[in-house]
Amino acid sequence: MAVVAAGALALAGCTSETETPDETTAAGGSDSGDTGEDTDEETSSGEEAGGDEESTGKADLGDVVTAEDEISFSTGSEQYNAYNGDTSGTNSTYNAVVNNQLQSGFWYWGTDGTIYPNEWFGSYEVTSEDPLTVEYTISDEAVWSDGTPITVNDYLLEWASSNPEALGGVDALGFDPVSDTFGAYVPEGPQGEVDGKSFTVVYPEPYPDWELVVSGAKPAHVVAEQSGLDPAELAQAIVDGDGETVAKASEFWNTGWTFNDYEIKDESTVPSSGPYTLEGAVWEKDQSLGLVPNENFWGTPPATANLVFKFAAPETHVQALQNGDINVIEPQATVDTVDQLKNMGDTVGVLNGDEMTWEHLDFNFGEGSVFSDDEGGLAAREAFAMCVPRQQIVQNLIQPINPDAEVMNLREKFPFQPDYAEVLDAAYDGRYDEVDIEGAKAKLEEAGVETPVTVRIGYSAPNQRRTDEVTTIKASCDEAGFDIVDAGDPTFFQQGGPLETGDWEVALFAWAGSGQIASGQPIYSTGGGQNYGGYSNETVDEAWKTLASSNDPAVHLEQVKVIEKELWDTLYGIPVFAHPGVVGYDSSLENVRHTSVQTGVSWNAEQWVRAN
Repeated sequence: MAVVAAGALALAGCTSETETPDETTAAGGSDSGDTGEDTDEETSSGEEAGGDEESTGKADLGDVVTAEDEISFSTGSEQYNAYNGDTSGTNSTYNAVVNNQLQSGFWYWGTDGTIYPNEWFGSYEVTSEDPLTVEYTISDEAVWSDGTPITVNDYLLEWASSNPEALGGVDALGFDPVSDTFGAYVPEGPQGEVDGKSFTVVYPEPYPDWELVVSGAKPAHVVAEQSGLDPAELAQAIVDGDGETVAKASEFWNTGWTFNDYEIKDESTVPSSGPYTLEGAVWEKDQSLGLVPNENFWGTPPATANLVFKFAAPETHVQALQNGDINVIEPQATVDTVDQLKNMGDTVGVLNGDEMTWEHLDFNFGEGSVFSDDEGGLAAREAFAMCVPRQQIVQNLIQPINPDAEVMNLREKFPFQPDYAEVLDAAYDGRYDEVDIEGAKAKLEEAGVETPVTVRIGYSAPNQRRTDEVTTIKASCDEAGFDIVDAGDPTFFQQGGPLETGDWEVALFAWAGSGQIASGQPIYSTGGGQNYGGYSNETVDEAWKTLASSNDPAVHLEQVKVIEKELWDTLYGIPVFAHPGVVGYDSSLENVRHTSVQTGVSWNAEQWVRAN
């Protein structure tokens, strides 16, 4: 289940608490996409897959007979629009929640970020520590829903799409991945026979998140056929380093699985390796997408036949749950929402918990932006940071739900993590904790910009909490010489939308993470696939390289301190708070479980079923 590209956080800019601007990396771990974006939590395989209800893994339901029933869920109004959620423009939670049910792999995240193996999919084991060598074996029963075997060919394409230099680099191949982790850390690619069921991956240098790099894959035979190639021809071209042939597949990989008109014209292009499939699915534009069981699925079948993802604005979720129109919701955790859910009585179950998702304000460093180094520069960014009332935002919007909530002052560590205080002490002196209007005015004067300075804060709308955040920021920052403009836009996260094109001065969204260590690298590094604001800093780049090439936790901790301090000193952006989580569900349902990671409550949706 390639929820997000390895090494990336998911953007949490959707409407649910597990928003991901999408994208797959984040704090607490590093996206980062995720998201959000991640945390430096244990990433070992942990317990055996299929624990009991007290386990953070999936419950063992025994022999499952699929119930002829329908269960619905909503992440928000953003619509599913991409079977390939691994491009820079499609890596979002609202794509991931659907694709999790369509694309399976070697492992999945438990509710706390622990990695559990999908033993029915195959197996993997470390066969050498120096260099790190991992042998993967795909189950002989593993097939795409069209009957095509899942083989090394699929993983060869997964690797090639990461633009390894071995095949000519990004420009030569033309792939647009959200993360280049697979290609960057496995320069020789998967080693195995074309059409085979086993392959080996070798890491010449240490990489802390190695276990996340290989999980699921896209159907290479579809890409080949849609690109005018024979499937074996494409696989062999990757093995031979024939970049010219491989490049023919990039256009379809980039755009052929994107559904901007919200319909699938050819279902043969979207075979499934998961419990549900799009083949025969019912898609009602602007309303819902109903998945149906994958009849060729060789793992545990889904507990319920029809899983419907409804595209409903978050402000409608609670009422829709009460009416029975939506069975599971993961709304923004506002005071009103939590109270409404609790007042519904025994018909509704309520789950609460911490989220590895965090809110932030990012600056645009691009040409023409007042915050770029060629315009107002650091002084202008400091002025904005001085007037943003972060404490007021947390007090008014978050603490009524989670009394222990506090302003989040880091990006790679969460306040509820044990080493948060140590990193914070080394990285940040509290200079922006309190609003300083006079100081902000002085900084704008130092920046030499004409006031009032127009600042468009972009975010994915509708989103009431973000609207409230912008209103609060405007009330404060307009006094300092800014003119804050609410630039909320329903297309903010779409491919070619405002976030991607840089049509904003400040971007407001969240990264949703899951426990990665090095996933923040694409967010903060020069030219990173998730570095939407165009930030560039040599110290940060070098620190990420050091962190991402070590398996030593002590090195990770020290480099995170360097990264966090530099991001504060140069003001990449401003962290605000970690998201509180709430889930509401029809109490007649079984196996609905909250999770802190970017997959959201639908992480185990194939196990949801109504009690008899």
